[in-house]
Amino acid sequence: MIMGSARRDFADGSTLNLRAMVSPDPFMGKAGFPLLLAAGETADGVTPLVDRQHPHELVMELSASYARPLTDKDTVFAYIGYPGEPAFGPPAFMHRMSAMDSPEAPITHHWLDSTHIVFGVATLGWAHDGMKLEASSFTGREPDQNRYDFDPPEFDSWAVRATWNPTENWSLQASYADVTGPEQLEPDENDRKLSASAIHTRRIGADGWWSTTLAWGRKTDDHDESKDGWMLESALSPDDRWTVFARAERIETDELVPGIGGGHGELYTVAKASVGAVHDWQVAQNVRFGLGALYTVNQVPGPLEPLYGGDPDSGMIFMRLKVQ
Repeated sequence: MIMGSARRDFADGSTLNLRAMVSPDPFMGKAGFPLLLAAGETADGVTPLVDRQHPHELVMELSASYARPLTDKDTVFAYIGYPGEPAFGPPAFMHRMSAMDSPEAPITHHWLDSTHIVFGVATLGWAHDGMKLEASSFTGREPDQNRYDFDPPEFDSWAVRATWNPTENWSLQASYADVTGPEQLEPDENDRKLSASAIHTRRIGADGWWSTTLAWGRKTDDHDESKDGWMLESALSPDDRWTVFARAERIETDELVPGIGGGHGELYTVAKASVGAVHDWQVAQNVRFGLGALYTVNQVPGPLEPLYGGDPDSGMIFMRLKVQ
């Protein structure tokens, strides 16, 4: 992932921020990448993804935000994105401090933050002290199988979010979204989504930090059937070389086994837990090379054990390059 930003400050105290973000995910092809117990979306426009994570768009975000102070404690702001992120859920997993060092996407992604790359977002908000209220209009449909183009904006969905930072270490949010036809293969199915989360982040020593996120999400379809997802994740970096991270998740899903005639099948509760670490070396000015490993255990109910060979486990070794 490559991200760039620019900021301009004005004499009246207002600020303008521009941001662009691109991802190499599309170069992996239309099959996505392995992720046990994940499901949702399609990468080829025909087949739903099961036990795989969809690749992101080449252009993940092109956005502009403008903020203007009204008083010492009050600020109004506006945000537009094409693509961009509406006012729903906690920060997307690749931006959360508790998640950004893990190469494994959370299976709660579609409960918490899957709206972060929709094509067409407009948000207005107001901040007062540690409180922030936002409302968004956005395109409900998730990006199609062509990961190199720009999908047409529809602005057929909406979301609201309230955020409270009671101290410099805590951030609490609750949000609601009414999403029109998010899935490409089920265009007539709508979702109502709820989310709540608590994030605690603190510094440790001169260069260290520790961040933890607890989040809950609920998806309710047009038939008033609800599915919940829970996630607890944490990352600890005692210095600028080591980061240790862990995550535990539990979701209710009906997308792992297709139903009769296609579509969703029976509802199952599955869970997974992972732990990993990464070590970074400074190889040049503003360039760091990292080598890490991750181990994951997955839990499935009895009816799914024949498909997964019991409760499967998995692992990965990964490399990364950070240019700052």
